Order: sequence, then C-alpha cells, then structure tokens
Amino acid sequence: MAGVITARTAARLRAHLAAAGLVLLLTLGSWAAPALAYDNPELLPDHPTPVIDLARAFTDSQRTALEQELSAVEARSGWKLRVLTQYERTPGLAVKDFWQLDERSLLLVADPRGGNLLNFNVGDALFALMPRTYWVELQTRFGNQYYVRDHGEDGAIVDALAAVELCLDRGGCQVVPGLPQEQWVLTLVTSILGGLIVGFAAYPRKPGRTVEWTWVLLLSPLWIILFGVFGVAPIVTRTSDLLPLARNALGFSGAVLAAYLLAQNTVGRSRLSSDES
Repeated sequence: MAGVITARTAARLRAHLAAAGLVLLLTLGSWAAPALAYDNPELLPDHPTPVIDLARAFTDSQRTALEQELSAVEARSGWKLRVLTQYERTPGLAVKDFWQLDERSLLLVADPRGGNLLNFNVGDALFALMPRTYWVELQTRFGNQYYVRDHGEDGAIVDALAAVELCLDRGGCQVVPGLPQEQWVLTLVTSILGGLIVGFAAYPRKPGRTVEWTWVLLLSPLWIILFGVFGVAPIVTRTSDLLPLARNALGFSGAVLAAYLLAQNTVGRSRLSSDES
C-alpha cells in the first residue's frame, strides 16, 4: 500500500513540476517580449544612408557632411564605412541587412552608456590592413571619456573615422596615426629615465677614466628599451613631425649629463677618496 501511495505521490509531483515549468516558461516569455524593442528594424530610415543617428550626436549639417564624406570614401576606394549612434533604442542586427555589411565594411557604433563611446565591427578584409591592436588603440584614444569630454561625441566619431580614412589611403597602418599630448609626455619620461641610467652608468669609478663604457654597455638593454623602444619608436611610427623627437633627444642628453655630473660629484668622489686613503 505504501508503494502505491508513493507512486501516486510521485506522479502528482511530476504533474505539479510540469505545470510549474510551463508557467515559468510563459512568465519568462512575457518578460523577454519587451527586449524585441531593442532589436527593431522599424528604427531604420526609409532611404539609403551611411549614418543612422538615433542618439542625435550630430546636427543636421554635420550629419549631411559626414554622409557625403563616407559616400565619397566608398565610391573612391570601395570600403564601406558606416556609423550608428544609439541610446536605449537600436535597430540591432537589422543594420546588417540594411547596409549589406561584408568583409570590406566597418561599422562604428557609438553608445555613451558604456565605459567607452566607440565600438567597431570590423570586416575581415580590414584586418589585413590594420591589425587588431590598431582597433584597440583607436577605441581607447578617441572613445575614452576624457577625449569625449573635450571634443564631444561628434568630434570623437569624426576623428576616429578620419584616422581610418587616412590609413586606408596609405594602404594600411600598424598603429593609429598622430601623437596625442599625453602619449608624447610618456615618451619624454621614458627618454629621461633612459638618460639617467646612462649617466649613472658612465661616471668614472677609477682615477684617470672619463667614461665607464663597460657599465654603459652592460646596462644598454635597459636604456635602449626606455629611449629607443618607448621614447623614439612611438613617435616615428605615428608622425613625421621632428619636434617631439628633438625634444626627447634633448631630454635624454640632458638627463645623461645631469646624472653623470651628479654621480661623479657624489658617489664617484667618495669612491675615489676611499681608494686614495
């Protein structure tokens, strides 16, 4: 008898669980229904255009000028550059069919709700001209909150597209063209650090010597990385302007001289005095 009751109880439990599962499924379905509004093809314009400005980031004249620029780029080079600005409302995947996005397409999505304004959907053919590190640098340079604060959302979008167009005209880029002020300051700091290392390494340890070349060569991997890799390379790969390069070279040379004289008049003099005694 106990076995029969147990079987009946188990059957009832299965029936209740099935009913509860159905109710839960319907409930989740009702909650998921509003999400369709965020993937709405009705938000697409009724005419061909390379710019969909749902977030109203541009004025009418700016949007018209940008549409003409992107259309000219496509007619000249065959590359599709498309811009979608959104905030809370988005056509979602419908833009893929609307713009016929393919491997020669770049979709720039500007959404201020994230930590970075810019997001890029890059076609495979573009990766042959600009590597993935290029797009990461492009996003962090122009989409960060400080750049957007100083130049506005419209300025950040236009400047990022200008960098892409420049690289397409050049036939590709490994890094984003242009040298921002904060990046140059970083190269200057590393150049000065490299010079300090050379100066401290070069001060004479023994009487009759002027420069300790052995120590300079021994520490060469360190100061060459600081001055050459981090102080010079970011400049020559991003701009043809010689002024920041001259400033870094001057900072490196000044740091070498200052560290050499400081070490010679402190550590070097103390060592020579102890050797004489």
